[in-house]
Amino acid sequence: MKKFQISAYLLSSMLMLYACENNNDETTEVNNSTATNSETANNTPLGMASVVDETSDPNILQVAIGSKDHTTLVAAVQAAQIEHILANAGPLTVFAPINAAFDALPAGTVEDLLKPENKAKLATILSRHAAPGSYDLDGLKKEAKKGRKLYMATGDYLEVTVEGEDVFVSGAKVIATIPTSNGIINVVDKVILPK
Repeated sequence: MKKFQISAYLLSSMLMLYACENNNDETTEVNNSTATNSETANNTPLGMASVVDETSDPNILQVAIGSKDHTTLVAAVQAAQIEHILANAGPLTVFAPINAAFDALPAGTVEDLLKPENKAKLATILSRHAAPGSYDLDGLKKEAKKGRKLYMATGDYLEVTVEGEDVFVSGAKVIATIPTSNGIINVVDKVILPK
């Protein structure tokens, strides 16, 4: 009987040791996997912009990426590494210059801004095109009627004016309005630069 108890004790001890060793291997695998995921997250500054979601309505960034008229804007957003701002929950209003608006800038301006050493300057210029809140055409007209200026992400205030049916923000004409899942895109015909 004693031999049986000793054998049972040894067998259960060996099984516990085996289970602990396997558990440690699994923990190591989980820890290695977590470390890899953390390293990937730290090397990806895109935040919400890196989330792939094919069932939700598109956000501001996704709409811009899908627009053939905004390839220069998208390249600028990517060079400034501010994609996450356009993909966050919002609400946000973005005044999105068309490619022709960038083409109208002095020769070499866009190429110069896209250089890595000008990333901060480019981010500031692009942030000047974003306002917290949702402002479609009717919202912009109300702001203009009240004589209010629009508060931008840079802390600047831009004047909204109405001429007939046309709406202008700091001299840039709104030529289209596109609702998105996280705000409004107002397509404009000029790049809004500091005066």
